[in-house]
Amino acid sequence: MSKSKPQTNESSPTTESTKTTGESTAESNAKPTTEALRAKAEETRQELGETVQSLAEKADVKARAQEKAMAAKQQLDEKTAQARTQLQDKATHAAHLVREKTPEPVRAKAVAASEQIRDKATQVGQLARDKAPEPVLEKASQGVNLARANRPPLFAVTGVLVVTLLIARRIRRSR
Repeated sequence: MSKSKPQTNESSPTTESTKTTGESTAESNAKPTTEALRAKAEETRQELGETVQSLAEKADVKARAQEKAMAAKQQLDEKTAQARTQLQDKATHAAHLVREKTPEPVRAKAVAASEQIRDKATQVGQLARDKAPEPVLEKASQGVNLARANRPPLFAVTGVLVVTLLIARRIRRSR
């Protein structure tokens, strides 16, 4: 038990070195050294920095909103493409049904009406081209290209509409 109490001799090199380095003495355990406190503070700062970074990533509302918006946009694009395909299929099917069930005189009138509409549309289109500003012409050109790319469904829908109008007119006249 001679080690339990350090010597009080101030000139002893072992006692002074033990106190300054913070090694195992009862007094140094009770009061940590400045270096030990600084090391502990630095460790705590690093842990706190990591915690703050983790919380910042979880709280980054803008990034999360952008991720959700991109996912929603992708889902909307997929549903739009699916709806477009279904609509084209239904329009084509409706056009075939109309062709099969419509009597020849009505179809002839529908063809004549569509030719008149086409001629009138050409005249109106030429007039619009002559008087429209450049940005409007660009947008109209995009619309025309889209219509040309989807001609069969567009004609099918137009044909169904014309036949429906002719049938409705015939029903009104017969009353």
